[in-house]
Amino acid sequence: MRSVSVLAILWALAGLVPSASVVAVVRAADPAGFRTLQIGDPAPDFSLPAVDGKTYALGDFADRRLLLVIFTCNHCPTAQAYEERLAALHADYRDKGVAVVAISPNDDRAVRLDELGYTDVGDSFADMKLRAEERGFAFPYLYDGETQKVSLAYGAVATPHVFLFDQDRKLRYSGRIDDGEVKPPTSHDARNALDALLAGKPVPVERTRTFGCSTKWSDKRKDAVAYLEKADQEPVELQAIDEAGLKALVRNETDKLLLINVWASWCGPCVTELPEFVTMNRMYRRRDFQMVTISMDELDQREDALKVLKEKRVAVTNYIADVGDRDRLAEAIDGEWSGPVPYTILVAPGGKVLYRESNAVDSLKLRRRIVDFLGRTYAKRASK
Repeated sequence: MRSVSVLAILWALAGLVPSASVVAVVRAADPAGFRTLQIGDPAPDFSLPAVDGKTYALGDFADRRLLLVIFTCNHCPTAQAYEERLAALHADYRDKGVAVVAISPNDDRAVRLDELGYTDVGDSFADMKLRAEERGFAFPYLYDGETQKVSLAYGAVATPHVFLFDQDRKLRYSGRIDDGEVKPPTSHDARNALDALLAGKPVPVERTRTFGCSTKWSDKRKDAVAYLEKADQEPVELQAIDEAGLKALVRNETDKLLLINVWASWCGPCVTELPEFVTMNRMYRRRDFQMVTISMDELDQREDALKVLKEKRVAVTNYIADVGDRDRLAEAIDGEWSGPVPYTILVAPGGKVLYRESNAVDSLKLRRRIVDFLGRTYAKRASK
């Protein structure tokens, strides 16, 4: 990203430089090759891979009266809030000659783990396939994260960002889908533009603001690397917990979703999956979420367990069980646990177990359970 004087930006926002200079100052922060499509501009061509295994180009939609291009992604809470409405646009307008095409503009290597707190998957092409399958997307979902040339050409500033083109593939509307996000919309901007063009009328509002997560341009990769380097330096500790403490822990008299992983340093599968839990913790810990590990190592093996935790950078609340009797240990954690490790449970506030697994976890299944409870959008989650 080109450097920008902070003072210059402040001057611009304060109105202390001419309006043309304001634009120049703000535009200087955009990546090289970025341009803003103006109303009346032709649709830039593209040729991008889609989750259905095909490659789509602009010309593939030449037989459609209108083309609605929406830049969106997997991880963004705002984008997820619009997934159903995006599907509805496709369903409601496909028989009217409208092609709906979704494009993910993000470089998945430029997304920090702590930016994935509202999702179960990231923005990679492989993860896009998982999301499309889960949601049953019936429209083309294309990946531009490799080069981002198409996103730069269209000027996709955020997800979601809508571009509507007429039959001559000239831009007639740019902006949001509607003004609702997690609330009932009062202004159906994209639909209003579609209906006007289909009726042969001018678009009532040609541009609207675009709210959502900023496009993750490739120059943000260094931020993602810096985040991981900093997280890797977090201290790792291990403390003993007795039977009463375990019972109190599982009662979860907090307002946070609690993930508990029972493991041991002598258990190969346990150690192998620890990095998965580190990733989950880094994704969700800024939300109402807490992760705890409980080692079944003997107390005199504490240093062995701590060594593994440090090697795997497990900077969560780590306990080593000081119970002695394994039946009592298992009963204190979960009466349904038959004893083998690894063992994982997900506990809602108030103590209800939402998920339990006696073997290595299915990471995707567990992340989905976590985020479905915490909520995928900025709307306040309901009590459960």
